[in-house]
Amino acid sequence: MKTAADVTVSVFGVRHLSPGGARHLLQYLDAVRPTAVLIEGPSDATPLIRDLVDPSTVPPVAILAFTDEMPVRTALWPFAVYSPELQAMRWAAKNGALCELIDLPAGSALALQDLRRGGEDLPGRPQGEEEPEAAVAGRSVYERIADLADEHDYETYWERHYEHNANPDAYRDSILAFSAEMRSLGEDREQSEQPQEHAYNHVREAYMRRQILNVVEAGHDPAKVVVVCGAYHAAALEHPAGGAMSDAELAAMPLRGSKLTLMPYSYYRLSSLSGYGAGNRAPHYYQLMWDAMEAGRPDELPRVYLSTAARSLREAGTHRSTAEVIEAVRLAEGLASLHGGSAPTLLELRDAAQTLLGRGELSVVAEALARVEIGTRIGSLAEGVSQTPLQDDLNRELKRLKLTKYKTAVAADLSLDLRENRRVSSPEAAFLDLNRSFLFHRLELLDIPFVRAKSAGADRAIWAEDWIIQWTPEAEIRVVESTLLGETIEIACAYRLRERLEACTSISEASKLIEAAVRCGMTAQMEDGRRVLQALAADSRDVAQIAAAASRLSGIIAYGDIRRADTAPLVPLLTQLFYRGCLYLTDAANCSDEAAYGIVSAMGSLNQIAQEHDDVVDVPLWTAELSGLSERDDRNPKLSGFSCALLLERGEMDAEKCAAEVSRRLSPGIPSELGAGWFEGLSMRNRYALLSRMSLWQQLNDYIHSLDDEEFKRALVFLRRAFSSFSAHEKTMIAETLGELWGVNAEQAAEILTGDLKEEEDKMLDELNDFDFGDF
Repeated sequence: MKTAADVTVSVFGVRHLSPGGARHLLQYLDAVRPTAVLIEGPSDATPLIRDLVDPSTVPPVAILAFTDEMPVRTALWPFAVYSPELQAMRWAAKNGALCELIDLPAGSALALQDLRRGGEDLPGRPQGEEEPEAAVAGRSVYERIADLADEHDYETYWERHYEHNANPDAYRDSILAFSAEMRSLGEDREQSEQPQEHAYNHVREAYMRRQILNVVEAGHDPAKVVVVCGAYHAAALEHPAGGAMSDAELAAMPLRGSKLTLMPYSYYRLSSLSGYGAGNRAPHYYQLMWDAMEAGRPDELPRVYLSTAARSLREAGTHRSTAEVIEAVRLAEGLASLHGGSAPTLLELRDAAQTLLGRGELSVVAEALARVEIGTRIGSLAEGVSQTPLQDDLNRELKRLKLTKYKTAVAADLSLDLRENRRVSSPEAAFLDLNRSFLFHRLELLDIPFVRAKSAGADRAIWAEDWIIQWTPEAEIRVVESTLLGETIEIACAYRLRERLEACTSISEASKLIEAAVRCGMTAQMEDGRRVLQALAADSRDVAQIAAAASRLSGIIAYGDIRRADTAPLVPLLTQLFYRGCLYLTDAANCSDEAAYGIVSAMGSLNQIAQEHDDVVDVPLWTAELSGLSERDDRNPKLSGFSCALLLERGEMDAEKCAAEVSRRLSPGIPSELGAGWFEGLSMRNRYALLSRMSLWQQLNDYIHSLDDEEFKRALVFLRRAFSSFSAHEKTMIAETLGELWGVNAEQAAEILTGDLKEEEDKMLDELNDFDFGDF
């Protein structure tokens, strides 16, 4: 009678995304007819096998594990239709065999990954990730294998020797030999240089051995037990009694609370381009390989690959003939024959496509080959498959708002009109785009990258929004993670807003959160934000932040009715903020030249509020503060000049007073940084009115002539900055005005002054850039 130490099971090593491995595995299962099929994967996900093998489930799909407490950790186990593990599950379901996943439960895998990384806040590495690349003499085992086989890289080596291997027995035996050799090459170095990685794999294999023994002890004949695992682990699991995890070790194993769900996946995410370690570089190409194998015609893969690429080229407007496709197939087969007569690998097919279809240029065929090799396929789950509440809620919302068709890997543009559609009968249809906008802004708030707002141009109507919609597996992961915030999108958003409001310390941030609440259609949170902003505003003297918050409230109040929001409670707060901005403006103007730019922006915002909400804000107070600041000599001269510009624009300063102020500010003897700085502020607004004032340019001309060389260099800094924002037409008008002042032909003066600088003038400006301007 056999003892536990004598137990030997059938182990079939695979690569996790391998059509050749899946084909040989199915042949092996048909030959052995096992009663139990045990598969590498999180053991607590075994109940999900039923949904994975459901005929309505369309791969690629993935098992997603996530912790049920902060910080969220996640791990993924993706499956394509050609994944050996998925095909093993389907075989077991079809043939009535026991099917279980036997790797570490997700909670333990996530906890151990935390320990491996020293608790760093990084996403968990999936169990399905490729076996470790143990480095030897600075090079990985895989690189050495490719070199020994005289292959370009390991991917090509694997495809030629395993994917195109038509001998089932030779395939399994070579995998076992490969596993043993790879472990012997890598483990010594792994133990010394990557002890955590080695310990992690040791724990996993001990747990899997325990699970295998449990199935044998339950009455299954070891000869009728097939274990499907990654090639790296194959040699370690043939004799499960050697090093199986004990009860004490199981009890001591770390564990984090976690949950599991299924999610649709994409070929792009499977591809190595996306950074997923267990991916392959060409998931759609391997799909074509699997389809050819399923049809019993694997030798047609080169023709299918190249003809599909040619079709993509034709659709893009680049014609390629059937003869060129035939020649490309022949070239690929010829290149493969140089490596022992195997079927062409992806490397040879690419070379043939570049040579014949691209006529030597990779750029011609690059996009077409990407489509053939990576593809845009996205999986789907069977109706009613259990997901997290937030996933279910999002799917319901997408269906309700007629957005399901946008759940694709191909980016699509969608323009929304937030106004009521009066041509429809139902309220739901009348505000369809508005409700879509609410959903999109909620997804943005939750950092779910399913939608992305396009920046609106200055001429874009306030009721219009433009979005880019593109589904990605990352979006689904974020949806699952947000389940910790609430069971619906709206509840999760309410939690996120409340969380941010509680942590809010600035009135600018509080106003942004109010705006976010309005855009999300969440009135209760808007009121919470108003209370927070009011409390913060009571102690704030930061004019820049006050003006920014007031400007944001102004926009909400002006256009809140488009979003069907009651903005009346925000009006008193706008009044309060405007009042505080006016009161503290003069104090804030006692600042450096660099800080003055922020105050200029704040003044522009407050002035606009005074124009648009003159019925609810104290406009006389604003005018009085501008007048006071315009006359002050002990404040930043740029801000005094800008105050004059605003007063002129508002009609609160007449020509006589303006002339007197210009004469005073640009009088000979006024320090260059004060006079030129004041002019810079004046020139920031109402330019065409300034351009028509000949007296202004006469006074500026006289002022510049009164400066000595050193003062002129100082003044030039401010003047260059002032004129740098003028348009070409405005500069021409100034040049013509100066020509008249100097008594020369105005057009010739404009041509000279606006023309390219001479070499010596460029040199002088370079020297000016190195000039020491002191502390002004």
